[in-house]
Amino acid sequence: MSKARFAWMGGKFVKWQDAKVHILTHALHYGSSIFEGIHSYKAGKGTAMFRLDDHINRFFNSADALSMKLGFTKKQIKKAVKELVRRNNIGNGYIRPLAYYGYGPIGIFPKGVPTDVALVAIPWEHYYSKDLRIIASNFRRHSEKSAVFGTKIGGNYANSILAMYEARKKGYDEALMLDEKGYVAEGPAENIFIVKNGCLITPNSRSALHGITRNSILEISKDMGIGAYERKVRLNEVENADEVFFCGTATEVAPVVEVNNKKIWDGKAGEVTLRIKNKYMDIVRGKDKKYFKWLTFI
Repeated sequence: MSKARFAWMGGKFVKWQDAKVHILTHALHYGSSIFEGIHSYKAGKGTAMFRLDDHINRFFNSADALSMKLGFTKKQIKKAVKELVRRNNIGNGYIRPLAYYGYGPIGIFPKGVPTDVALVAIPWEHYYSKDLRIIASNFRRHSEKSAVFGTKIGGNYANSILAMYEARKKGYDEALMLDEKGYVAEGPAENIFIVKNGCLITPNSRSALHGITRNSILEISKDMGIGAYERKVRLNEVENADEVFFCGTATEVAPVVEVNNKKIWDGKAGEVTLRIKNKYMDIVRGKDKKYFKWLTFI
């Protein structure tokens, strides 16, 4: 794993090796944390962060879901993110805002437990270095009746870890998760798109996080003249799609070439997938002025 010179904790920049928490931190015991993932890129005008405002807005929405009082404004968090990226001399990087119930009583209800806020920024290239083989997991994604839709709460991702271990033990790269009704939801930490007859389709399941990269691809695709829409998706539609890909902040656009031991088309990344991937990478690297609205330059 890449390291950095500094982290940011509670309003202060601290040396990497000093970024520590107490063993009785509530979030270690109960998953009472919220987080974001932000990608930065080397761009023509310097380092650019993709859709920073949208990520910070969701960070605060997630905090509200757990009744966390962050003690910082959105403006202060964004300023700290920028400064941390500068101090760590990050170009292509990954930024992790994190808030968690800290050191306090051991009971599960966090009454009187302080909320701590931290930021990490590390060098980062690509999450996946190859096209993916995936398998449907036996573990179902949380329903919106058991979690708060649209939030990134740390404890919810134990469900993802179970699915990922299951997939890896069977020799696959990643899992595909269904919702409680049996429709396709998402990957453990990625959204999924299928391509059929030249059109993009992504699940509208509310067991899935309707991610920021997902939203970006829906808009980009329409601008490219590619039909793109959301609806319920069945597993057999994924298995019989012309193309499949995962997407997310860390994932970017990752082609899927096999689902449940069934090759997708010819077993190679598809034409539409690659068009979208290339367009997306041009945008995040500041090569398309039309989408400068999504970039925050350092």
